[in-house]
Amino acid sequence: MNAGRWRTVAVAAIGAMLLVLTGVALWRQHLYDTDGFTILALVQGALYLAAVGLTWRGGLSRRALFAVLAVAALMRFAVLLAPPYLSNDINRYVWDARVEAAGINPYRYVPADPQLAALRDQTIFPNINRSDYAPTIYPPVAQYVFFLATRVRESLTAVKATLLVFELLGVLLLLRLLRESRLPPERVLIYAWHPLPLWEFAGSGHVDAAVVTFVVLALWARSRKSPWLTGSALAAAALVKFFPAVLFPALYRRWDWKMPLAAAATVVVAYLPFIGAGSAVLGYLPGYLQEEGLKSGAGFFLWSLLANVASLERVGPAPYLALSAAALLALAVQSLYTAEEHYLASAMTLAVAATVLLSPHYPWYFAWIVPLICFTPRPSVLYLTVACPLLYFVPGGGELEAARQPFEWAIYGPFAALLAVELWRRRAARTSIGWIKGAG
Repeated sequence: MNAGRWRTVAVAAIGAMLLVLTGVALWRQHLYDTDGFTILALVQGALYLAAVGLTWRGGLSRRALFAVLAVAALMRFAVLLAPPYLSNDINRYVWDARVEAAGINPYRYVPADPQLAALRDQTIFPNINRSDYAPTIYPPVAQYVFFLATRVRESLTAVKATLLVFELLGVLLLLRLLRESRLPPERVLIYAWHPLPLWEFAGSGHVDAAVVTFVVLALWARSRKSPWLTGSALAAAALVKFFPAVLFPALYRRWDWKMPLAAAATVVVAYLPFIGAGSAVLGYLPGYLQEEGLKSGAGFFLWSLLANVASLERVGPAPYLALSAAALLALAVQSLYTAEEHYLASAMTLAVAATVLLSPHYPWYFAWIVPLICFTPRPSVLYLTVACPLLYFVPGGGELEAARQPFEWAIYGPFAALLAVELWRRRAARTSIGWIKGAG
């Protein structure tokens, strides 16, 4: 058996095992066994890493590529039909859409407000988290996605199905961008078989699936040198969840005024229908930052470690926030002066840096990084996204940092070690090239 044939058989075997594990994990969800599910998701991650290693340099036939996509579709279809288990955020999506459909600004009222009593039901309303004190936190483009997803039927499955359509569009764009970048199309497996999008999008129905689609659209538009579409797509991604805004320096071309103008216009147009809420259009964001321990600093993994070691609890997070902002600013400036063809690597660097500095308490906040891995070979980032389901062992919230820290160590410790090795190898390679040129 030649190497290509052996690789295809091995990838097919891994795909079959991932399908089986998906079924077993759904069974553990049915039994409300979160720990058992999390272990199975981590096992899926290990098998997934083996498949990535086999396909990184390509070598699969067109038929095998279709099989990869078929396995991804089958896993998602099975999970789509199951009720959401890991998060109940999707109930808020349906509620926000219902409020919008009634002609009411969703930023103005909490779900339990008497003004919205006529919209309550026995299926969605009782399952909305923070219903008695938190208005919606989701930006306007997310609100449009919710509204679109519920026009046929106001159900959780309808929302999940709509977000999987977004994800499908993202995968098609990924394939196109891979081909235009002259990279093996098999690398789409890096996204399609990753357990994180599977469970967070098909399973929990998180709106981050739309973030992935808009981010990939912005990357593709950047590759086509289309500043208007780049700016609009990136702004749309940031108006689903705010964090993709950090990619702006990587996608911006110096002295170009069209991209920032397109982004600004998209923001203005998106917010216009909700402007009647005034400053309340930020929704529950300030309260969420407080709830997750980000205002006190306890929710930042790196700052929490430093504060415990140096007894800096009373100082507050200001120094950490200042240093984080400085680090991101330095990376942003570097992105502006990086070679034109390296914008994908710059986007990866900014996305990972921002996410690690934030140290989210929920795995789905890492999912938007996954499509970027398709273009840049970084084992550290692969590990980061595969290990983040460890966070399911501890509920979210800034007040649980002590219980969460061992799992965060298991996520960020190996990530840091792998990153250090990558940086050392990169420096060694540059030194070697410089020595060769000098000798020549």
